[in-house]
Amino acid sequence: MSLFKRLFGGKEPARPEVEERSVMNLKVKDIVTYDLQDYEVVGKLSYNDHGFKWTAYQLQGVQDVIWLSVEMDDELELGIYKKATLKLQEPLPKEIEYEGTIYYLDEKGEAIVKGEGRSQNVDGVRCKYAEYYDEEDEKALSVEIWGGDVEASTGYSIEEYEIKIIAGSN
Repeated sequence: MSLFKRLFGGKEPARPEVEERSVMNLKVKDIVTYDLQDYEVVGKLSYNDHGFKWTAYQLQGVQDVIWLSVEMDDELELGIYKKATLKLQEPLPKEIEYEGTIYYLDEKGEAIVKGEGRSQNVDGVRCKYAEYYDEEDEKALSVEIWGGDVEASTGYSIEEYEIKIIAGSN
């Protein structure tokens, strides 16, 4: 601000309003508190399978990286996922045993992905995916195939009230 504006009360430049955050509109650099730990949103993957959409946020903590999965189906579904050290290849089986749990294939498909932040390297890439659940639907196993690379992660459902969000940008 110039000296004349300070002396005679010029207009302050308009500041962009901070958009209220929810799990549906998190942005890179936002802070998410889950299970008494703070995580920074460092990546975001938006999936689109023929109009069926969901999002996964990569959350960097002090000691680990987790993924927050967000999907609005009939109701809001949230899940926390961690990378699994599971060797898989195509074609994927209908059942997978991992760490003493048997997971059953629930759905699979192919989605176009929009990546942001650390995940921007997969922007515009098509990936195959498959979702597995244990018999009680309490544990999940997510498999994604990026080109020839197969990645797996295990997770579980959480409730929205378990997440606290602090906007890190506009």
